[in-house]
Amino acid sequence: MAKEKILVVEDEEDIQELIRYNLEKEGYHAFCAGSGEEALKVCRKEQPDLILLDIMLPAMDGLQVCRALKQDERTRDIPIIMLTAKGEETDIVTGLELGAEDYITKPFSPRIVIARIRSIFRRRDTADTDDDSVIKHHELLIHPGRHEASIKGKKLDLTFTEFRVLQFLARRPGWVYTRHQIVDAVRGEDYPVTDRSVDVQIVGLRRKLGPYGKYIETVRGVGYRFQE
Repeated sequence: MAKEKILVVEDEEDIQELIRYNLEKEGYHAFCAGSGEEALKVCRKEQPDLILLDIMLPAMDGLQVCRALKQDERTRDIPIIMLTAKGEETDIVTGLELGAEDYITKPFSPRIVIARIRSIFRRRDTADTDDDSVIKHHELLIHPGRHEASIKGKKLDLTFTEFRVLQFLARRPGWVYTRHQIVDAVRGEDYPVTDRSVDVQIVGLRRKLGPYGKYIETVRGVGYRFQE
């Protein structure tokens, strides 16, 4: 089996080497970029399976890189894990809103990095083994096996996380879920994410659903549900 390719985007050489060493030790093929501009070039050429992206980069920062990657059809489906020294909610929420799958706050243990990477690859590999029955609500069609959602035959451009949130809520219309339940279902138990980032995913979903965004209802003081 071919090794998964992981691009490490980090301007501090010691951290870059630490991550690369541990990735190679775990059997991944790791290569590095020291700037945002270099990352975009390498990414388009090598097509990595995952990107570890530091937010605090010189010139072009990590959020700008994330935005550029998600706007490019060649790279938008590559999962991104953000590395941030700030640990500030605004950076985390912005990154998730742009389409990043995960975040890790510095300083971090290499074991944590490996665990998060495995989690993303595991979700990718098991996505097609979920309940493959198609979910249909009026003109909205959700196909878990294909990981696609469409309205009146027009495919929606959803991130991995947005799709999982939509699928999770739509699977049981009328059931109310708290933000923590949504996080546990979509990203795994005890995922360290803020309530605010769940709200961001819902806002993004509603925007992309357009008039059908009303299907996702806010239950004040509790969480969210899919319209029955």
